[in-house]
Amino acid sequence: MNDTIYMLALAFGGGVAVGYIAYRGLARRNVETAERTAKKIIDDAKKEAESMLREAKLTARDNIHRARSQLETEISGRKRELLQIEKRVLQKEEHMDRKVDLLERREGEIKKQGQALEARSRQLDERAKEIDRVLNEERNRLQRIAGISREEAKRMLLAKMEEEVTYETSALIRRIESEAKETAGKKAKHIIALAIQRCAADFVSDVTISTVALPSDDMKGRIIGREGRNIRAIEAATGVDIIIDDTPEAVILSSFDPVRRAIAGTALKRLIADGRIHPARIEEVVKKVRKETEAAIQEAGEQAVFDAGIHRLHPELVKLLGRLKYRASYGQNVLIHSKEVSIVMGIMAAELNLDIKLAKRIGLLHDIGKAVDHEVEGAHAIIGADLAKKYNESPEVVHSIAAHHEDTEPKSIYAVLASAGDALSAARPGARSESLEAYIKRLEKLEAIANAFRGVEKSYAIQAGREVRVMVKPNSVTDNEAIMIARNITKQIQKDMDYPGQIKVTVIRETRAVEYAK
Repeated sequence: MNDTIYMLALAFGGGVAVGYIAYRGLARRNVETAERTAKKIIDDAKKEAESMLREAKLTARDNIHRARSQLETEISGRKRELLQIEKRVLQKEEHMDRKVDLLERREGEIKKQGQALEARSRQLDERAKEIDRVLNEERNRLQRIAGISREEAKRMLLAKMEEEVTYETSALIRRIESEAKETAGKKAKHIIALAIQRCAADFVSDVTISTVALPSDDMKGRIIGREGRNIRAIEAATGVDIIIDDTPEAVILSSFDPVRRAIAGTALKRLIADGRIHPARIEEVVKKVRKETEAAIQEAGEQAVFDAGIHRLHPELVKLLGRLKYRASYGQNVLIHSKEVSIVMGIMAAELNLDIKLAKRIGLLHDIGKAVDHEVEGAHAIIGADLAKKYNESPEVVHSIAAHHEDTEPKSIYAVLASAGDALSAARPGARSESLEAYIKRLEKLEAIANAFRGVEKSYAIQAGREVRVMVKPNSVTDNEAIMIARNITKQIQKDMDYPGQIKVTVIRETRAVEYAK
């Protein structure tokens, strides 16, 4: 058993020894192989490094050569630029030197010219003094020879010049008027004629009194009542004076307020038809008629606004327009007149390419002041302008209302159109009426204005005051002076008179030669 173990131990030891010997041989061979491989790798690396070094040196040499070439090229370009800049600087210096020399020469010439001018100025001053002395001597000699002073000669010269200027002015006025008539007359006539042809309205005659017809004269006593209580009740309720005179079957109502007069007339007619006339019944009827009249006023104002095509009008202005239904001017109903002016202004505005709605608005409101002019002091145009401004109408509307009778100076074409439309509506035949006394006074005033001018022999107001014919003395007035007289008479009429429409002034100058055969 021990021998076996011993043998196994020997065998194991021998195996280990043999394995160790074999391992060392193999390791030696591996080391040698590794050394050879490492040496080969080192040799290859050295060769590659040398190759890369050679390539790097070649590349660096090429780059250096290329950079040197670029630098030399850039340096050459910079040198050329510097040479060009230096050349330009030298040229500028030469140019500045030439300018300096030129300025110095000019300065010297200016000094010489200044000295020459000073000398010339002294000579001229001496010459002017000599001329003044000679002129004074000649003027004194001329005054001694002519026998008139300088002032008298000046007045004669100015008078002569004034005569010549007057003649030339008259001729110029005649030429300008002729040209204006040729160019503007046809167009203006067309516009006005078109406006008149397209507007026609009825008119009524109304003044400050109204007449109420009675079925019989017995009704006068019932209207008066016992101890006058009925008539006093009517006057107190309506604010109108009732005149009962010898006029058969009629009583007269008198009041400056047309609305009150209308209410009183309607109420009195209803009381007469009803037959019951006593204070209680009078108050009842008047109250009812007043409500109906206010409703009629509102309706008339709304209808006028609707007919004119106007929007956004203040309700108070609409009511005032309705009151114009009961207002008359020279026998012409003011509401109808306002509608006419609105239509005429709209037509003329359309022909002139203006705002038609604005023109119609101005035309309808232009006489709005007449609705309250019996309550407020002042011209109705100014009153109307204040009302329009109070109820937020535009400045254009306010100014046109104020200027349509030239109470203020017209500053817009709408103001001029308002004045023209108002005159057209008032001037058409039958539109207005006036008393005989006022008519005669107007004609006399026209003739008096014309007769006041120098050289006028006679004057005649014709065509119902629409024309004045003036006869001048042919020996005292020339043709050109006749033109100036016509113009001056026109201006004086416009300044001193109020009249509807327009007045034509015709100045006639004629020379008559009369001989008798014997």
